[in-house]
Amino acid sequence: MEKTNCLIIGSGPAGYTAAIYASRANISNVMYEGIQPGGQLTTTTEIENFPGFPTGIEGFDLMENMKQQAERVGSDIRSGVVTAIDLSKRPFVATIDGNTQIEAETVIIATGASAKYLGIDDEKKYAGMGVSACATCDGFFYRKKTVAVVGGGDTACEEASYLSNIAKKVYMIVRKDYLRASQIMQKRVSEKENIEILFNCNTVGLFGENGVEGAHLVRHKGTDKEEMLDINIDGFFLAIGHRPNTAFLNGQIALDEQGYIELKGKTTATNVEGVFAAGDVADPIYRQAVSAAGMGCHAALDVQSFLMEKGLI
Repeated sequence: MEKTNCLIIGSGPAGYTAAIYASRANISNVMYEGIQPGGQLTTTTEIENFPGFPTGIEGFDLMENMKQQAERVGSDIRSGVVTAIDLSKRPFVATIDGNTQIEAETVIIATGASAKYLGIDDEKKYAGMGVSACATCDGFFYRKKTVAVVGGGDTACEEASYLSNIAKKVYMIVRKDYLRASQIMQKRVSEKENIEILFNCNTVGLFGENGVEGAHLVRHKGTDKEEMLDINIDGFFLAIGHRPNTAFLNGQIALDEQGYIELKGKTTATNVEGVFAAGDVADPIYRQAVSAAGMGCHAALDVQSFLMEKGLI
């Protein structure tokens, strides 16, 4: 069976940065890119908040640059999905695409988190053309425009508050007749004059010629007060949560109540010795490319310390 000192599961800013640092430390490493090579950023158009690119850079190009840099310094980057892994003893054994296996002395989990979507066809139709799941990533493009945020929890309120400082008007589309958010977040939203909350509303579609120009809503869906409502918007932001990509771990790693991997102290170590996590899969708060890259760096340095302590390098 093939062996490596470090198996990196998942790509994106965290995975590629971990590969760069591991390779430069002369740690043999193999990365399996996962179901979406390059991660969520490959579906993002222009990125203007990643340091070092004063005129911005396309998400796909940024990830391709990171991948090429990792390969140049010696990382073995492969297509494939880790479908199962045995973390009961070291070296760990991972199964790739249901058949190939590889042994690893350490593992860095960088599988990210997937934004939850409503499931309407128009979300895919207008992906990158007005539909976004990250206000801090894409809000800048809606300066002085009208946008909508779907959701009624803390995340939705945070996104709406953030966007209210950029956009001309922000609609909050809330399925229930109340906000689930904490009182402080509700207060913050209510004090913003350019935020309008549409309670008891479900989004059933989007419309527009070359991008999102509006949303079809149903108010009081399934009741005798049901009515259709259209709003004119330039951007449609999903804020109904994220789902960390941890199903393949099969309950072998400690997760928090939201499903994110729990880390020990200020390190990237998990509760399983020799297993580390970086990026959105272990970050329910920031979920930014630059912070994910930083965590990837930390994970590789933690792996280096672990392997040295065990006398493996």
